[in-house]
Amino acid sequence: MGEGLAKETEKVRVGFYIEKELVERADELLEFSGVRSRNEFAAEAMKFYIGFLNSKKAEHYLLQSLSSVLSGTVHDSENRLARMDFKLAVEISKLAHVIAYSHDVDEEALHKLHVKCVEEVKRINGAIEFEDAYRYQKREV
Repeated sequence: MGEGLAKETEKVRVGFYIEKELVERADELLEFSGVRSRNEFAAEAMKFYIGFLNSKKAEHYLLQSLSSVLSGTVHDSENRLARMDFKLAVEISKLAHVIAYSHDVDEEALHKLHVKCVEEVKRINGAIEFEDAYRYQKREV
């Protein structure tokens, strides 16, 4: 072989059984596939299928990697939200104690306020605004 010529790949002779219908369908597609023989067709089909299987392995690996990264991100976000919820709960508890200490509210009024607040939070989907509560208490609503 000359230096400029490509080295031909070593080939081996193998025999296998295949359904007659598959051979007929392959024969119909020989010209379309751009190959000259059944051997070339079979070789190209095998290369394609091997590539497909390898891409499935890569896809599986990538999906596992992505899943791992996303799980870690979600877990970190959950932890940050839980810490923030805890801090907010502490602040609300402090406010509740200061207000309870400085105001004389009877049990019935407290119960009515609780019912009103539950209904309001459901209605506004938790988007509480101090100004709205202030206007309500001052009867500006």
